[in-house]
Amino acid sequence: MSTLYVRENDGFQEASTLQILLHAQELIDEQFRRQSCALDDPELLRLYFKVRLGANEREVFAVLFLDARRRAIDYLELFRGTIDSAEIHPREVVKEALRRNAAAVVFAHNHPSGVSKPSEADQVISIRLRTALGLVRVKVIDHFIVGESVTSMAELGLLRSPLSWPNSQ
Repeated sequence: MSTLYVRENDGFQEASTLQILLHAQELIDEQFRRQSCALDDPELLRLYFKVRLGANEREVFAVLFLDARRRAIDYLELFRGTIDSAEIHPREVVKEALRRNAAAVVFAHNHPSGVSKPSEADQVISIRLRTALGLVRVKVIDHFIVGESVTSMAELGLLRSPLSWPNSQ
């Protein structure tokens, strides 16, 4: 295994796991900000959400806001919960989407248990959010569950939408 170093005041010091993860998160954020093409690759989003949400000890629900060409506008961690749940308010999600003039969104939340299988509650809130956002013509592209692996609800057919990723029916 390789050892990574960080620059400290007058030299170099072995990087901690936290420093490495924070730096990786910064690099991925920078990559997303510079993306001028559509974010239509579920694998890229899996990596992004794994880095952003994977280390949380409590459940966090996040939204990636996209423009009409599916380019990233903003990432926002909207709700924080306990070790096994977070209360999601569709009204707040709609407000934030409108505030950013988003045409589409991708949801993600972590399961601190490590199990990335979508629960029934995950499926219910995804449908409620899709319905609420549909009223203001904001498309829900996917909902990722981050655990030890990252699961796409669209790829599992749980969003039942023609707006899903290609070949995910």
